[in-house]
Amino acid sequence: MPKLGLGTWRMLGEDCTRIALQALELGYRHLDTATAYDNEAAVGKALAQTDIPREQLHVTTKVWWDKLEPQAMRQSLDASRKALGDDCLDLFLIHWPGNTAQGWSLERSIETLVALREEGKARQIGVANFNVAQLTRAVVEMGAPLSVLQVEYHVLLGQQALLDFTRQRGMVLTAYTPLARGQGAETETVQRIAKKHGVLPSQVALGWVLEQDGVAAIPKSNSAVNQQSNLDALKVKLDDEDRAAIAALRKDVRIVNPDFAPVWD
Repeated sequence: MPKLGLGTWRMLGEDCTRIALQALELGYRHLDTATAYDNEAAVGKALAQTDIPREQLHVTTKVWWDKLEPQAMRQSLDASRKALGDDCLDLFLIHWPGNTAQGWSLERSIETLVALREEGKARQIGVANFNVAQLTRAVVEMGAPLSVLQVEYHVLLGQQALLDFTRQRGMVLTAYTPLARGQGAETETVQRIAKKHGVLPSQVALGWVLEQDGVAAIPKSNSAVNQQSNLDALKVKLDDEDRAAIAALRKDVRIVNPDFAPVWD
């Protein structure tokens, strides 16, 4: 999976197709979508229109938390495959854990996820927004071959427990909202580091995420200028002084925290 991908949340219809094609032309090879985004068909049009061979691209989609019963999960994945025009998706994720108070069974959902991989409907499987306890049940107790954990991660939100878990298990942690919706770049520390290296503050914030072992990122950007800027963040070279300064920033700023979120570690 490429280190940098394009997040597509809130991109819809023809605009989404155009933005995705624009990113692919610039050099992106990783597109992230979900049934909840209502844009899988638009991303699928971009995949159909690009000249880039499909085997050079990585496509991730996700099943919403209210579709985690086995049959509903299967129907969701089949609908995603049809919308994306893809018989076998690169990565299929559970978007959010379900509500145990409403009868959600983590075990049934994970068993179904594994079965879908074994049936060849997804090359790799994973989860998003799981906490350590849920990951432990899925990966350690059940032995599920999860490849990816997708969670919010940026310079203002520490995720060390999750990073430790994914690294120990050979999983990739994919950071969504990796720029903290601009808040990371607004800190005096990040701006000072950017000035020191002659780059943009956003590139420092994103570069800090991307330089880490076992970590990928899927920032959302509509404009070609910002998409290129994010690509260029891969070239940012931070030093130990920079990393120490970023480590000293507050790490409790959580942007995405809906009512149905799990108890965070």
